[in-house]
Amino acid sequence: MKGTLTQWDDAKGYGFIAPDDGGAKVFVHVKAFGLRPHRPFVGERLSYRESRDDQGKRRATGVQSLAPRAAPPSSAPRDGGRLLLLVPAFAGFVLACHLAWGLPNWLWGLYSAMSMASFIVYALDKRAAARGEWRVAENTLHALSLACGWPGALLAQQLLRHKRAKPSFQRIYWLTVAVNIAAFVAIFTPLLKS
Repeated sequence: MKGTLTQWDDAKGYGFIAPDDGGAKVFVHVKAFGLRPHRPFVGERLSYRESRDDQGKRRATGVQSLAPRAAPPSSAPRDGGRLLLLVPAFAGFVLACHLAWGLPNWLWGLYSAMSMASFIVYALDKRAAARGEWRVAENTLHALSLACGWPGALLAQQLLRHKRAKPSFQRIYWLTVAVNIAAFVAIFTPLLKS
């Protein structure tokens, strides 16, 4: 079937498609889109299969864009690529500090291990959300970010499209990043020491 996405709530990850042949709108969840380069947006032309959920309500599955090169509207978040540049920028900063002041070798391992753990936990939480299973507590995700895992958390948010549209979560996440970087500077560099 074909239709147009007429409603979309990016924070909640669902919306409604108006079928071309008329009739009631069809519910669509973000996981019905599969992997794609951009978020769904209102006005996007789509093809889909129609099925029924457990309550017998219509829902779209196997959703494909009819305009694969269409760009999302300007209101869609476009800073994901730029945000990912923070990871190599921070790695470069750590390397410069290592060359200038001789950081302990275990520090690289700590950031790498915690980033990997953060990415894995985000992936497990996204899978649990898609399956309607028990979720990872947001405090756990924030604790991993604070404990040197923020680069992996940022990669997971952008690559897995998970937890990046919730403003309250993002505020705390960026606070953990700032606290972690400030602690790194205070402990491992003479920049804040008199």
